[in-house]
Amino acid sequence: MTPTIVIITVLAYFAVLFGVSHLTSRNSDNASFFNGNRRAPWPLVAFAMVGAAISGVTFISVPGMVVDKGYSYLQMVLGFIVGYWVIAFVLVPLFYKRNLLSIYGYLGERFGSSTYRTGAWFFFVSKMLGAAVRFFVVCIVLQTLVCDPLGIPFVVNVAVTIAIVWLYTFRGGVKTLIWTDTLKSFCLIMSVVLCIWFIAQNLDLSWAGVVDSIGRHGSSRIFYFDDPSRGVYFWKQFLAGVFMAIAINGLDQDMMQRNLACRDSRQSQKNMIVSGVMQFFVIALFLVLGTLLVIYVESTPSLSMPEKSDELFGLVAAHESLPVAVGVLFILGLVSAAYSAAGSALTSLTTSFTVDILDASGMEESRLARVRKWVHIAMSATMGLVIVVFYMISEEDAISAVYTLASYTYGPILGLFVFGMFTKRPVNDRLVPVVCIAAPCLCWLVKYFLNESFGYEMSFELLIFNALLTAVGLSLLPGKASVSDIEAARESVSAE
Repeated sequence: MTPTIVIITVLAYFAVLFGVSHLTSRNSDNASFFNGNRRAPWPLVAFAMVGAAISGVTFISVPGMVVDKGYSYLQMVLGFIVGYWVIAFVLVPLFYKRNLLSIYGYLGERFGSSTYRTGAWFFFVSKMLGAAVRFFVVCIVLQTLVCDPLGIPFVVNVAVTIAIVWLYTFRGGVKTLIWTDTLKSFCLIMSVVLCIWFIAQNLDLSWAGVVDSIGRHGSSRIFYFDDPSRGVYFWKQFLAGVFMAIAINGLDQDMMQRNLACRDSRQSQKNMIVSGVMQFFVIALFLVLGTLLVIYVESTPSLSMPEKSDELFGLVAAHESLPVAVGVLFILGLVSAAYSAAGSALTSLTTSFTVDILDASGMEESRLARVRKWVHIAMSATMGLVIVVFYMISEEDAISAVYTLASYTYGPILGLFVFGMFTKRPVNDRLVPVVCIAAPCLCWLVKYFLNESFGYEMSFELLIFNALLTAVGLSLLPGKASVSDIEAARESVSAE
């Protein structure tokens, strides 16, 4: 696949993307940027959420996962569905009732300003690192297929791609993201289905033959109940999936911005449940494609399994024995996944930093617009810098890096919300940041000790342990009534 074909594919996708951005950002204002004016129909949001949950990391890494881990990822996705139900019936009503621009405003109401900003900062770090790793994947592919042959440095590659993402999100915000995510969902599903069809045709397999070949292949094992010490053990994956979904969807400003764009909480609940079920089947398609990719490599003498499983899809898609259309579909799916995910991350980071950290929600409309635009530029530059740094130091496969980072950084956020919602105990607001920083540090020490001493592989259940440590730490803090509690008490005394 030549650099020219890749460039034409990318430019064609961007032409459509900018067209969508232009149409959806007309007459936009701060409200449409932050929550889409809460007019988005829930079926549209549900379909868009399928694409929103799938990044370039998913597109690259999930098919390659079958080499070492089979279909064990579906165990985690089953947990996602349960987690979406919890979000729909616990978190969504809470956020709509308070009419929050940023979901971390709840922490301020419950604990105080220090906890509020702690949650916002943890989200900022989580989303910035996670989004950079996700976008790093597409930059690497474009570097290999286009930039290296043309002698373009990686730094220039990152700068140009980040600038393009900034251009199509700086006006429309969430309103634009819902429509671009809809386009992304369509492109992802279409590209995976057509890649499966082309590869099956090349292997001379009918649809019945595809089902039979996948069923007989060793990479199609789904459930793992035999060894609790392994990272793929069912209950570890399933429970981690439940809490991971709650943390990275329900307690993530990026994802909840879309859900809160629905007209009311009931519409948002429908969106959450439907998108969770749809995501299961889309992930299953990626895994089916992965097994077919392995079968294709095994049956093609000129191909051999790559050292890193992340390289499997691209290796087969670009091979000369397959039609050029497969390579084009690969680029289309990857670009649609990665650029949309980066755009949504920039929008949510801009919202959270502006509203939560700069406390700009009380500004007049014109000044708020200026601040938001400058923050948007700063977030874009920071993301580009993080991508370059990750390129220089990365060794771990991308999807593992994403979930490992999430386990460390979303754990304190999950612990804060659980403690706040299920207890009424006041805590010393000023000491909350200490607990939230100490919890992930202790998690790292425990993970290292268990692995070195007992050979226990602590997987994504690290998130649960992290949240538990945070909640325990909060319970040990000296109680101190919040400002809202004091004001309520004063009003009660005055009334008497």
